[in-house]
Amino acid sequence: MPAPTSVFPTIDAVLNGITAVLLGIGRWQIAKRRIANHRAVMIAAFATSSAFLACYLTYHFYVLPHYEHVASVRFQHHGPMRNAYLAILLTHTILAALVVPLVLITLSRALKSKFALHKQIARWTWPVWMYVSITGVIVY
Repeated sequence: MPAPTSVFPTIDAVLNGITAVLLGIGRWQIAKRRIANHRAVMIAAFATSSAFLACYLTYHFYVLPHYEHVASVRFQHHGPMRNAYLAILLTHTILAALVVPLVLITLSRALKSKFALHKQIARWTWPVWMYVSITGVIVY
């Protein structure tokens, strides 16, 4: 029987997928000038991303060290497929670290009604956040 902790990676992938969908909806809402809808959806995306981060950190810093039989799965393919996977994993990891402060700054500016500054950074935050969310599902 698998350890109950093995559900964490699946939860992480689902939360990343939901975040990506919400980001797409949020982008579409702002393009249609539906400001209130955009705000609600982006706050929901922030919430699902935050839930992902909490689950991810719990799994990697608490669960894995205490359950030796629950380990990371090694990528089984070789050649070009392995290289593509490792390239996605590398860019995902680097951008995942970068996206946290970007999201916090972007959200902070919006909540403080500094919309010109919000828009300037959101142009960078949104594609990075979307990439990290989608590749989080792919890496899973």
